[in-house]
Amino acid sequence: MVLFPSIMDKTTAVSFVMIIIFTIPTLSPIVTAEWESDGWIKNLIGPDRLSIGDEFGCHGFENKDINEDVSLIEECKDYVMSNTNASRWGINPISFGIPPGDVNQKLTSNLIDSGFKIIGDKVTNNPPDLFVVERNGGSMEKNVANISLIADSQKDSLVSIYWIARIHDLRIREDKTLLNWLENNESLWYTTWGEWHNHKLSSENIELSNVDNILYITLPNNPNNSWNVPGSIHIKTDNSIISVKDSKGNNFPQLVPTDQNLKIGWRNHSGGFIVTLNSGQNLSVVMQNSTNYTLQNNPIHTFNDLHHSVTVVGHHVTNMREWASDFLESPILFTWLIERGAEPNFNWPIIFIAIGTLIATPLAIRWLISMDAKEIIDYTG
Repeated sequence: MVLFPSIMDKTTAVSFVMIIIFTIPTLSPIVTAEWESDGWIKNLIGPDRLSIGDEFGCHGFENKDINEDVSLIEECKDYVMSNTNASRWGINPISFGIPPGDVNQKLTSNLIDSGFKIIGDKVTNNPPDLFVVERNGGSMEKNVANISLIADSQKDSLVSIYWIARIHDLRIREDKTLLNWLENNESLWYTTWGEWHNHKLSSENIELSNVDNILYITLPNNPNNSWNVPGSIHIKTDNSIISVKDSKGNNFPQLVPTDQNLKIGWRNHSGGFIVTLNSGQNLSVVMQNSTNYTLQNNPIHTFNDLHHSVTVVGHHVTNMREWASDFLESPILFTWLIERGAEPNFNWPIIFIAIGTLIATPLAIRWLISMDAKEIIDYTG
């Protein structure tokens, strides 16, 4: 009559071992988060898009809230600068993607201290000394894009289109109809957040003077501007242009109405001419009947006096290959808000324990069954 106590002893022993196996993982230390470095920003895709005119800004760190940890602002800036210049016009990133809602004073101060000037694009207040961009162009996502929303935009407005390539494990597809429409619409200026904002500031800083019947157009360097972005002006006159030269006496390049990417130059336009010049540049314009003319001038907020401006804004960009692979040759300019991605956390002790559990469990059950069978045979014998 010793069968049942014996079986209970062995069952208890095996159960105790199994409890230990399944308890150890819960007592393992938590693995601290590590951060990935996206090599596509520095290699191939990033440099190619930078040369076309794209901008690289910041969006913080994956699954982290800058409202809770403002040090992420400077860390994201350092991460971007270690991989690329922010723009063809400047080294430092100046655009930051902010969580929806109000921007408090602490966040505002830290953004400004880190050199950021532009935020967006679902901010519900207007913090001082920061330019707020609104998400007003809908989404680039397939079956969500709205062409009429962009087509009906006001003259000289900046249209900001939302784009995200992946949400968790779900791959998002771009709307090819919208992409084709944008790439073939000659009334749009392709630009970025930072380029648009600084072009506007430069345009409002252009100076005119008339010396010895020669018109001088000057764009002084402005130390308050983050980047050295050109500015544009429309000068109205009935006089024909004889020449436009730079300070070295070289002919200034000419623009054509189909130019949609910011560059320096001039062209005749609407009862006068328009000029786009670099910061620190001084131009001389000679006109017919230069002893008798009147001038009216206005800064141009949209390059080449196109109808309005557009940029596609890549949000939460953790992998440039995924976000940009469908737009590598597109003339449309993107504002990439770079977010440093979190590496998958591999807790190797737990993994080894799990493998051990998979091996030990059937062996323990098999051993228990064999011992039970032996006890029954011994008992019946």
